[in-house]
Amino acid sequence: MEQQGQGGQEAKPKKSLSLNVVSSKEHRGFGAGSIDLSQVSPVIIDGDTAVIDVGAMHAKSKIEKGIKFSANKEDVPNGRKCWIVWIAVDRNEEGSLYGGATACEMLIDTEARRGWKLLADHVNRLDYAIKRRFMLDGLNAEEKAALKKLLVEHNQEWWDRSSDALKQALEA
Repeated sequence: MEQQGQGGQEAKPKKSLSLNVVSSKEHRGFGAGSIDLSQVSPVIIDGDTAVIDVGAMHAKSKIEKGIKFSANKEDVPNGRKCWIVWIAVDRNEEGSLYGGATACEMLIDTEARRGWKLLADHVNRLDYAIKRRFMLDGLNAEEKAALKKLLVEHNQEWWDRSSDALKQALEA
């Protein structure tokens, strides 16, 4: 029996979230030279939990929805620290691996529906991840452990092929 959604239409199977894999296609048309985000995925760290949330690519992650952001930290005195971590997936002769990872801090006050982040920092860190850099020094031990757990559980082989720089950056 087929599942039906609202209005009697067939319900679409829910897509599972995954990290993007580098495309081998060469793009030469309109927009050539623009930033290629096909190999980058955002991870949200909130306390001891890390999840892939593709909505973060457009500031619409689960924790960002309904939040009015300010560039002034003082506007969010009761905010909890959360992170967007940009993860770039790369390939070598052995296969895919985690090639870049940069963390961007945010403060979120869900009750007050207020938040703090520096958009320019988020854009720069996204660029650094694309350029295969690792910038995770702001994460505490609990946050590093959550990110490492997510990356290993998502794809152990990718983790195994990743550089020692990433593995050392995520040691608590």
